[in-house]
Amino acid sequence: MVYVCKVSSMMCTGCSLQIFSLLFNFKTKGLLTVKGLCSMLKSHYYDNLVEAGCDEAGRGCLAGSVYAAAVILPPDYENDLLNDSKKLTAKKRYALREVIQRDALAWAVGIVTPEEIDKINILNASFLAMHRALDQLSLRPEAVIVDGNRFKPYQDLPFTTIVKGDGKYLSIAAASVLAKTYRDDYMLGLAKEYPQYDWQSNMGYPTKKHRQAIRDHGITPYHRKSYNLLGDGQLSFDF
Repeated sequence: MVYVCKVSSMMCTGCSLQIFSLLFNFKTKGLLTVKGLCSMLKSHYYDNLVEAGCDEAGRGCLAGSVYAAAVILPPDYENDLLNDSKKLTAKKRYALREVIQRDALAWAVGIVTPEEIDKINILNASFLAMHRALDQLSLRPEAVIVDGNRFKPYQDLPFTTIVKGDGKYLSIAAASVLAKTYRDDYMLGLAKEYPQYDWQSNMGYPTKKHRQAIRDHGITPYHRKSYNLLGDGQLSFDF
């Protein structure tokens, strides 16, 4: 039997140089395909500027703070394991956190509490968390790239929003890993205080078990009162 290796004619230079190391996967009818070809994320968006990537975690949760991270990576940084945190296992995320913190020129995490979220809404809270992360960077960025399609300008810096940017640019992917892992640590701590809400599994997101616990036990100081906590369009609690 003869197997055919199909390689895209659009293959990037980096991939062509490393073709010998790519993983192959047998498919039906004797077809051999290349996995991961041209999948490495880009090192930067702006040329010749110190660029910070930003992303948030916990925006859709019913409970807990929203976290955001800002990361400045070295120019032409490479890491073929780094990707959108949602596509990584928890073990890989925590391993990458150590690598990111070691390799980054600067990194920081910003936090906005449930009380603040209820006052200014989650969109503004996400922007504020990113601004707080940027405020804490030990190296001042000259530009900012942000996952998503909306952002509130930070000081006088140029910025670009990038839909699914955590799967396109390394600094945004790095920020997504830091925001996710530090928020998970926070929610795991809260889960010990309030085990009935299953936060060690759902991290505050609106699962069936989480909402049933709200019905059975009421809310905690960490729940976002401005959210539809029960999922039925009605909030029946006396706040």
